[in-house]
Amino acid sequence: MSGRTNKASQAAVWVIILLLIVGLGGFGVTNFGGTIRSVGAVGDKEISVDAYARALQQELRVMESQFGQSLTMEQARLFGLDQIVLERLFSTAALDNETARIGLSVGDNQVRTQVTTNSSFQGATGGFDREAYRFALRQIGYTEAEYEDIVREETARTLLQSSIISGIGSADTLTNSLLDYQLERRSFDYIRLDETNLADPLPAPTEEQLTTYYQGNTPDFTDPEKKSITYIWLTPEMLVDTVTIDEEGLRTIYDARIEEYERPERRLVERLIFSSQEEAEAASAALIAGETTYSDLVADAGFSLGDVDMGDVMASDLGDAADGVFALTEPGTTGVLQSEFGPAIFRMNGILAAQSTSFEDARAELLPEYASDRARRVIEDMLTDIDDLLAGGATLEEIANETDMQLGQIDWWDGLGEGIAAYNPFREAAGTVSMGDFAELAELDDGGIFALRLDEVIEPALLPLDDVRNNVIDGWEAQENDLRVQAYALDIMAQLIETTTADALGLTVQTQTDLLRTGYLDGTPEGLINEVFEMADGETRVIAGFGSSYIVTLNSIQPPADDEATAERRARLSESITQGIAQDVFEIYARALQDDAGISINQTAISAVQAQLP
Repeated sequence: MSGRTNKASQAAVWVIILLLIVGLGGFGVTNFGGTIRSVGAVGDKEISVDAYARALQQELRVMESQFGQSLTMEQARLFGLDQIVLERLFSTAALDNETARIGLSVGDNQVRTQVTTNSSFQGATGGFDREAYRFALRQIGYTEAEYEDIVREETARTLLQSSIISGIGSADTLTNSLLDYQLERRSFDYIRLDETNLADPLPAPTEEQLTTYYQGNTPDFTDPEKKSITYIWLTPEMLVDTVTIDEEGLRTIYDARIEEYERPERRLVERLIFSSQEEAEAASAALIAGETTYSDLVADAGFSLGDVDMGDVMASDLGDAADGVFALTEPGTTGVLQSEFGPAIFRMNGILAAQSTSFEDARAELLPEYASDRARRVIEDMLTDIDDLLAGGATLEEIANETDMQLGQIDWWDGLGEGIAAYNPFREAAGTVSMGDFAELAELDDGGIFALRLDEVIEPALLPLDDVRNNVIDGWEAQENDLRVQAYALDIMAQLIETTTADALGLTVQTQTDLLRTGYLDGTPEGLINEVFEMADGETRVIAGFGSSYIVTLNSIQPPADDEATAERRARLSESITQGIAQDVFEIYARALQDDAGISINQTAISAVQAQLP
């Protein structure tokens, strides 16, 4: 019996070792043949391939959690992930090399404290558990000695880092300057003027004025560069009317979506769960007596109505409480009912009647979707044949004659979004196609396909004045009106500065107080607020935009409000600045350590590690 037990134990150990080797991907074991052990070094401190692999995998997992999908190593490289990991590891190695050089270390007692207080190594009683410690280390591929060396190095490294940045305090001048920029306020008066304030209407432009405006604004009247493109395309919509309708296929879709068409009666329900039957009975009695309300019971339990809301539920969702809830024929509360989580009181807020839509009634709704899906499949079946025709040298015109694909021509320019140019894939292909490119089949967003050929590049061309006369007139009138309104505003501003009042001129003054730099005034041009914050106290200025002119007088400049919110923002800003400076100082220090100690990089090892990742 003892021999069999020992053999079983040994077998289990070898299984665990094998799993660890597989889990670690063999880094530094099989794939490197024991000869490649580091990806580089700073001074005497090497960075092992295992450390690089683990750091790379960890960063990959973080990025995958952000994107919500798996990433390949190639995709990670596009984000510079490999370089980020290397830079961090070299910085860490530089600190470790420096702590060793200056003899900075921590004793065994400090290491023991770090290990025994780590919650990851606690057992069922809450204290340090050596078996849990050993098991956790085996899971991540460390021996106890290796892990304790890492703890020792990390603690010493933290001491060194703290000594470098601990003396950095907040820069009050910078903090105050930034806070003033963010929270200073302006109070000002403004008068809005536009063409309706002008006494005389704008006269019709002369031919000379139109010609001058036309010649001075030629980009506005120039056709952009265009590409004359021949294309063939086919979309599911083009084939919808030709596909054969299979009633059995339609019914299969109906059956797959039966929950949309056969919906049992439901209730809008809230559920408040109690810790004991006695507590629930007391609450129910208080409800019945009118001493409290359901909402008050929810609040007294420390919940919001959103916390207890179950939404619309079927009887099958309520378990043993279903009969009591569905017995209510109008909104109200139940007595104490048993739920899966204990005694509860339910409030029913509405009844949703059962819905039943027969296949015959749903057929008209299902038909377009079914036909489009069949059409997409027809197009998919055509892909290989059309690809073969293109590869065999057939022209787009010949393919259009031999297949269902439709031939078209378009003078495409960047900004056109009509017809086939409404599809992103076509616009992207049209934007990159060059003369002589081989026509390739590509897919459209709706399951359609297309191929295109560039026939000619049409150079930008200034359109004749007669062809754009109406646009030229509109542009000239807008410009002239802006100039006239600005001139009028400047004249009014001069009168206001002297002796005249806005009331005497029949103008309305609007006042804005305590506006922040990030503030917004509806209907005013985007740059108005920026200009207001450039003005001196008491200054009056004309600010034009949106076909209007604004006479603005700055009344006062107020510092940030002296309140709790500003104090909190000042503290956060000061902390952010301090952390930023500390980070910059630390990075400079780490780079200096690397320069002094010298670094070496083993690109072969780096490439080998990356090659083992998916």
